[in-house]
Amino acid sequence: MLDIALKKRLPNGLQIEATLKSDVARNVILGFSGSGKTLFLKMIAGLLTPDEGHIRVQERVFFDSNAGINLSTQARQVAYLFQDYALFPHLTVAQNVAFSLRRRYWNPRRRSSQALAAQWLAKLEIAAVADSYPAQLSGGQKQRVALARALVSQPRILLLDEPFSALDTALRARTRRLIADLQSEYHIPMLLISHDSEDADYFGDALFEMRREDNRACLQQRNIAEYS
Repeated sequence: MLDIALKKRLPNGLQIEATLKSDVARNVILGFSGSGKTLFLKMIAGLLTPDEGHIRVQERVFFDSNAGINLSTQARQVAYLFQDYALFPHLTVAQNVAFSLRRRYWNPRRRSSQALAAQWLAKLEIAAVADSYPAQLSGGQKQRVALARALVSQPRILLLDEPFSALDTALRARTRRLIADLQSEYHIPMLLISHDSEDADYFGDALFEMRREDNRACLQQRNIAEYS
């Protein structure tokens, strides 16, 4: 399902070496802030190009330095939920969700994209704020909008960058359940990065840890029992 082996040297001297192989749907990467977790997700999403290696997701090759393959972000069909949600402040909730569809390579008609966006707003119980702007939303509502925008385009993989860090305890538990339910319903491989061991308990069918020593960051698989 996931076969990734990457190397990247950054201008600040940090060397990232990451290998991840997994046949399960829910994968968690733990690690301290600054360890390189977000940079790893950006390479999978096509926002940062590795120096060498390969990225294969569900038998589709996103990147292969030996074969000269480097798909664009759009062609990879990746859903990336950013830590700060990255909603467009000048667009309404409905427009934010529909925008994801218009960026897809097959670019559906406007009416079709509006209908799909409306379906996801209803599914995530935010239809009532469809005409609101991000500044008018609560933290929980913003996260649901970001989730709808990520999933509406039927991605090949869902990348989550510490999605619960800004939420209170009750909302964090509710959102964990929501993401777990959506992942199970749509069978989307998921890669979640966090520094919270509770995320490993909840989502960690496979668990990895990004460790940084001096200017070298390495990704290693870990035993889930170590973090339970």
